[in-house]
Amino acid sequence: QVQLLESGGGSVETGGSLRLSCAASGYPSDSYCMAWFRQAPGREREWVASVGNDGYKRYADSVKGRFAVSLDSTDKSLSLQMNSLKREDTAMYYCAADPRRTCWPGVHDHQSSFDSWGQGNQVTVSS
Repeated sequence: QVQLLESGGGSVETGGSLRLSCAASGYPSDSYCMAWFRQAPGREREWVASVGNDGYKRYADSVKGRFAVSLDSTDKSLSLQMNSLKREDTAMYYCAADPRRTCWPGVHDHQSSFDSWGQGNQVTVSS
């Protein structure tokens, strides 16, 4: 069973930077998709970014150019570097994994495509 353990996050002022990390274990194969989602109070969980074993990275329009996702294929650890943070980036951030296949556009931007989740880390951006 895939296990995901997140670290990082915290509080920062508008325009600042934060980094999230996700350590993974228990992958049954070399085909997988990993992603970051976020959920603000009173809102649905939304996809932020994803990367698969093929190395192809995708981003939501709201974070494109500001966030950077990276994957260490040796241990399948995932990171999210968040720069130029805005108040609307405030949310609980979750690491997610589909351990069976690489990322498919239009599929792996929905939370239903992932069956393994991290515990969540809070990111708060204040002005």
